[in-house]
Amino acid sequence: MTHDPSRRPRVLVARKLFDDVLQPLREACELQYNESDDSATPQQLRAWLRDKQGALITGSERIDGALLDACPELRVVATMTVGYDHVDVPACAARGVVVTHAPDVLDETTADFGMALLLGAVRQIGAAERYLREGLWKRWSAELFAGADLHGSTLGIVGMGRIGRAVARRAALGLGVRILYHNRRRLDPALERESGAEYRGLDELLRQSDHVLLALPYSAEARHLIGAAELAHMRPGSTLVNIGRGGLVDEPALAAALHSGHLGAAGLDVFEGEPTPNPVLLDAPRLLITPHIASASLPTRRAMVRLAVDNLLAVLGGGAALTPVPAPGA
Repeated sequence: MTHDPSRRPRVLVARKLFDDVLQPLREACELQYNESDDSATPQQLRAWLRDKQGALITGSERIDGALLDACPELRVVATMTVGYDHVDVPACAARGVVVTHAPDVLDETTADFGMALLLGAVRQIGAAERYLREGLWKRWSAELFAGADLHGSTLGIVGMGRIGRAVARRAALGLGVRILYHNRRRLDPALERESGAEYRGLDELLRQSDHVLLALPYSAEARHLIGAAELAHMRPGSTLVNIGRGGLVDEPALAAALHSGHLGAAGLDVFEGEPTPNPVLLDAPRLLITPHIASASLPTRRAMVRLAVDNLLAVLGGGAALTPVPAPGA
């Protein structure tokens, strides 16, 4: 279907966001806005997008081939997230639909949270707070919630993109942590020097690290990258933290490693089946789990929405996307 340039493009904003940040869309487009902040069912999303040229989505909405076939006018999907595993990018590419995401604007905020989650897990802060609030603390003990140290330890980072490198800077410069990393592609020497990081194969990294942090995107190849075998390779008493995507970790295997005491602690900001965690996680000891909030500072969340708005306006105005997702296979 051809686009009529004389008519303002129709755009869906699928969740309640920041009204003032959305104002440029209101001025340039015919806007349908889900102000209830309830996630749309697949049927609702399909109905809402049937006559739209653009969509601003969060990580809660799934865009797949069946939906695209029912929405032939769709030209651009802008997700406010950096991850885009909820969008079938090859299906969009095959239909000429541009997909954009929000890299860079959340790197530093997510790295801040990665360090907080790592420290919180290592020092058992979540469990200690619950213990106190529940009235269980009766006396001081030398071993009460005695966790591990982060300073002077070795941190292995799996996924050395911008967020991984930002975590490395904080850990190395702030806490004197030795940094190992594993990546699909090894960093160029200048970035390695800047990060103070040493490359390792995944198995070697797991064996040599006191703490392991995952900061890579999800892909079919990366599903359960950390499973029972990989957890067994980790040092006894070590820590696993995931700020990447749910699905990177085999959750029953992680729970088993925590119950057995092989892992000292774990921290998850992401998990499979979001927003409902696997019950095995909720029963696991020494696990700090949070509801996908690594980017949740107000300045950063606003910047993420603003970038999605700018991407929509650029593409719908006939220009190039500012931050398109990588082409399939890139």
